[in-house]
Amino acid sequence: MSIRIGKISFWHVHAWDYTKQAQEHEDTEISAVWDEDSERGTKAAESLHVPFYDSLEDMLAQVDAVIVDAPTNRHKEVIIAAAQAGKHIFTEKVIASTSQDVNDIMAVVAEKQVKLTVSLPRLNDGYTLTIQDILKQGLLGQITYVRVRLSHDGAIADWLPAHFYNLEQCQGGALIDLGCHPMYLAKLFLGQAVTGVSANFGYVTGKEVEDNAVVTLHTDSGAIGVVEAGFVNSHSPFAIEVHGTEGTLLFGTPEPKLLLRTKLIPENADVWTEQPLLGNRESAFHQWVSHIQNNTSAVDNIEAAVELTRLMEAANISATEGRRVRLALE
Repeated sequence: MSIRIGKISFWHVHAWDYTKQAQEHEDTEISAVWDEDSERGTKAAESLHVPFYDSLEDMLAQVDAVIVDAPTNRHKEVIIAAAQAGKHIFTEKVIASTSQDVNDIMAVVAEKQVKLTVSLPRLNDGYTLTIQDILKQGLLGQITYVRVRLSHDGAIADWLPAHFYNLEQCQGGALIDLGCHPMYLAKLFLGQAVTGVSANFGYVTGKEVEDNAVVTLHTDSGAIGVVEAGFVNSHSPFAIEVHGTEGTLLFGTPEPKLLLRTKLIPENADVWTEQPLLGNRESAFHQWVSHIQNNTSAVDNIEAAVELTRLMEAANISATEGRRVRLALE
């Protein structure tokens, strides 16, 4: 039996990407649309040949699950409404912009026992899986420094939608949008608790949200993570560096190749060697459908998503107040 999915908003730039995934999956179908912008929602529903609902409550009564691509500041409202209605939820990152809102959401999700999965797509990419494998082998020794950069020219080339510069709707700029990916990757590759966050925001194009951002993640071991994101950078490759006491790995500088140099492999001590990449894991959307069908939970995904909000919130406080934000060990 096909899972009937209601689409909650087409606000996000990836809304149609997730719609397409639902259309292409053999076990799911988009069957209804609700949007806080009724004109946009009506047009989307017409193109999908499904009904548009002015009332979110009415739409939820017609579906089994929802995909949430609403403005970030509406996430708590719509996700809790879906959970209370007993609907499974797939959402664009972040779950919400504050840890308090995330905790409130997770409490209802747990109470209603619905399946939640958050889109953190780069966790499933082959280069991430390969880097994790190298780290598990201990080939870099003790990790001392991680840097992950993801930027594009959306603000200077003017191809991002105007509402992506709306502070109220987005709850931030380049960092909370694009910077989510290097943030969760940097935390993953550090492999330890982040106990402090320092952030520096730039406003190159004069928008009310930052279009240039750097965040430093501090740890008790002395290892440092650096997260970089921007909307004002031409020809800036996605890049990963992981450094340790015994070696270093590099990805995307600028080609999508993974290079390794480690003292623990004699033939690798003095030269960079390209490492074969593992294949991609199934997408977050496919994982979500599997959790619904098999009554399992996206434990690792949710843990990463909750931590992502904690780090994002700390970064925003740091940039606003000009100080390092200390985080308690959890």
